[in-house]
Amino acid sequence: MALRLAFLVLLCSATSLLAIASAAPANASFSFNETFDVMWAEDHFNTSPDGQIWYLHLDNRSGCGFQTRQRYRFGWFSMKLKLVGGDSAGVVTAYYMCSDLGAAPTRDELDFEFLGNRTGQPYTLQTNVYKDGVGGREMRHTLWFDPTADFHSYSILWNTHQIVFFVDRVPIRVHKNNGRASSHFPNEKPMYMFSSIWNADDWATRGGLEKTDWGNAPFVSSYRDFQADGCRWEEPYPACAAATGEHWWDQSEAWGLAETQQEDLGWVARNLVTYDYCKDTERFPEPPEECNL
Repeated sequence: MALRLAFLVLLCSATSLLAIASAAPANASFSFNETFDVMWAEDHFNTSPDGQIWYLHLDNRSGCGFQTRQRYRFGWFSMKLKLVGGDSAGVVTAYYMCSDLGAAPTRDELDFEFLGNRTGQPYTLQTNVYKDGVGGREMRHTLWFDPTADFHSYSILWNTHQIVFFVDRVPIRVHKNNGRASSHFPNEKPMYMFSSIWNADDWATRGGLEKTDWGNAPFVSSYRDFQADGCRWEEPYPACAAATGEHWWDQSEAWGLAETQQEDLGWVARNLVTYDYCKDTERFPEPPEECNL
């Protein structure tokens, strides 16, 4: 079944993949040491002998995380991840952009969160968008492949018009800007890129019903091929406004999805979405304004 779903998605995505691939950076990957700092628990981080694959470890003592040294405002950001295999219930691997080094109360944030599972159950991918510390914009998806078997790319396109979350260049979520000051759209603060692994068995798997089995530790998530084609933030305020025409990601073609990408997004919505905050009438009797875009 997984192979059949993969074939269907790849078939309907072929032209949109070509469109994005022609625009995305071909040689913008970086080494770990020149790009990132380990945030905590350096003894839970290591690399492959050639330094091209990076590993974060979680055990009952600590998780681990890393961050870019550079902040960006707008662009294309991508990383290849291979998630924790086997029984990973309670484990969360996160790959996200955030305006602050800590969990500041007014932070902006764009999240990929991978929620672990009991053996044989599908991984859940949760995405979220924060502006000025306000989140609550969760969507959850299943994936059309086993994310523990090999590396897959997870990417964010961010400009003043839209934020698009991609999995293997397939758009799975679009968050639009309505142009109002009240819009739940983070576009003012530059962001770092982060990744981390930690224990979240109080909520992550079946709402906290499944607890982490530490007998399976250490849990290891793997990373490679980070790419960043974005406006590097510098002080004083740099020219990081979109629509300058200097970069593919801020030109008009990147302000919306191509027709084939819209078809891909529709396929994902029909087949892979398991939760959408815009349709949760208990939480939001009146849908947030961006849900109407």
